[in-house]
Formats: sequence, C-alpha cells, structure tokens
Amino acid sequence: MNEIKSLEHATLKVPYEIFNKRYRNAQRVLDVEARQVATSVSDLDTTTKKGATVGEIDSLLGGMVEKLTTMKRKASEAITEEVQAAFVCKKRLEHLKEQADALSDTSAPQAKTQINQWRKVRLDRMLVDYFLRNGYYESANKLADARDLRDLTNVDIYAAASEVESELSLRNFNSTMEFKIRIQEFIELVREDRRLEAVRYAKKHFSTYEDGQLEDIQHCMGMLAFPKDTEVEPYQSLLGSWRWDALVAQFRWEHARLLHPARLPALPVTLQLGLAALNTPQCYKDSTKVPTCPSCSPPLNALARTLPHAHVSHSRLVCRLSRLPLNEHNQPMVLPNGQVYGEKALKEMMKEHGSIICPKTKEVFCMKRVEKVYVM
Repeated sequence: MNEIKSLEHATLKVPYEIFNKRYRNAQRVLDVEARQVATSVSDLDTTTKKGATVGEIDSLLGGMVEKLTTMKRKASEAITEEVQAAFVCKKRLEHLKEQADALSDTSAPQAKTQINQWRKVRLDRMLVDYFLRNGYYESANKLADARDLRDLTNVDIYAAASEVESELSLRNFNSTMEFKIRIQEFIELVREDRRLEAVRYAKKHFSTYEDGQLEDIQHCMGMLAFPKDTEVEPYQSLLGSWRWDALVAQFRWEHARLLHPARLPALPVTLQLGLAALNTPQCYKDSTKVPTCPSCSPPLNALARTLPHAHVSHSRLVCRLSRLPLNEHNQPMVLPNGQVYGEKALKEMMKEHGSIICPKTKEVFCMKRVEKVYVM
C-alpha cells in the first residue's frame, strides 16, 4: 500500500482533476444555457399577455427551440467528455486494484506471475511518463500504443503541450505566458530592428514588475543601444537563438509540474531507490564486481556511484561461483590463496576437474588444502 501511495499518486490525481474540471465547465455552460432558455420563456409569456401577433409568437417559439437545441447539444457534449474522464479514472483504479488483489493472497498459484506482469506494465507506464516529461512525444505515443497504455498514461494530455512547444520552436507563439515570454517577445522586436515597437511594447508590459525582474528589464532596455550582431555581454546572450530552446524546456517543465505533484518522474526515482538498496563499496572494484548485480554493471554503475550505500543490518553471504547462500548447508571454504567460495561449488568443481581451480587466480589446489571459514 505504501508503494502505491508513493509511486501512483499522480496516476489517479491527474484524471480526477480532469474529470473535476470537465464537470465544473459543464455545469457553468449548462447554467448559462438554462438562463437563456428561462429568459426566452419569460419573454414569450410577457408577449402573449400583451396580445402579440401570430408572427411574433412564432418568432419567439423559433428562438426558444433553437436555444433548447443548443442546450441539448452542449449537454450531450459535456456528458460525453465526463464519461470519458470517468472511464479513465475507473480503468486506472482497476489497474491499481490488480496489484492489491495479487498481493493480498501471495500463496495463490498465479500470484507471482500476476505481480510480475503488473510490474512490467508499471515499468512501461514509467517509461511513457519519462518520455513525455522530456519531450519525446513520438516515442511515448509508440510505446503507449504498442502496450495499450493510452488510458493508463497522460499521452493525450501532453499532446496539447506538444502543439504549444511546436509553436514556440517556430517562433509563432503569441502568448501571455509569464515574464520570460514577454522578455523574449521584446528581444524578437529588437532582433528585427523594430525598436520603436519594442519601446512601446516595454511601456505596455514592463511598467509594473515583480521582485527579481528589474535586472532583466534593465538588460532589455540596454539592448536598444546596441546593434543586433553585438558581441557585448549580456546583450549577445540575450539575442542568442538558444533562448527559444530554453523556453521550450521551461514550458515542458511547468506543464509537467502542474500535472504531477512529484518534481521528478517516477522512473528515475524508482531506479535510484532500487540501486541505492543494492549499492555497496564493492560495486566499484573490478576484483569484487558481480555481473548479475545492477549496481556493479554499466551503465547503471555510473548512476549508482553518486547514490548512498545500502544500509544492511544483517549480512547475507553468497558464493561467487554458485550464487547460493553461504550457511550451515553450504559452508564457506577458504583456499590457500585467501579466496572464499561455497562448499557445494568446490565439490562440484572437484567432480568435473579432479581438482580445485581458483576462478580468480587460476591456481590449482587439492581438497585437502581447503579449510572452513567461521563467521562471527
């Protein structure tokens, strides 16, 4: 349950917020349409009492029918959108319930298989989320379609963000989005040598500013005194085309921050937690690396290097040859060169080769020279 709360909060929050938003919008639209219909009814009643002609009544009835038709159409559209949002919420709840049901009875024959399948789907969802947050929309769409995850991910929501990013990239974005967009619009006017328009634009939008914005505004106004190909800083940097890429990245980040309560995508968070649970100082020494350990193996080894080491209160010794635990049923044995292996692995080696060949040093020993190791 704690795992679901930590990793799946956004899975339910996003569709619920969309459903709630659509419900409020539908209620507002229907309230407006209902008031218009009520006004038409009142006008018809007033006109009838005054003894209106058949033509006037016919005109009023026609207007009322038109408003009722509009109200019916908008109600139908609103209900359809709400049902779609509710369906997504239901499907995600059912998906999370699958794991809870499998974990509630781990002794069932298919429980382990169901859990592994569910975790594989979750990994695919995390990959889609990671792709979306970093702007790889085509990859996210292909993976979501291939795994039938469109209702379990936010692909459709990010589609609108993709359109905005495309407009930003094409420099056709006419928006009121925050202070940096205003700055960039001013810079574009200067770049095109439309300096009088830039001054008028600054008077309109920079006359009031918040804390921390004055320095940027001063740099913009100083830009008016330099040509567009200036090499003087900070004006050369302000006129750089890379600023559009920075705006795209900022928009992508802000959009993801609105959708998700967590600052980081679930994929890197989960990956780092898993690596930290396995991370030890031995993972970075060539002589002690274990090929099957994710923290020992590239490319995850580079990521694990910056993470804290695992906190293990009770050691669990494992044979490097057989990968079996070292315990009373598989005694740890030390070779004359100081290398320790499990008793079962050494006996198996004796059966195959008639002697013990140290995998690390390639030295050959007989079984009589091997001694038991006692761990305190």
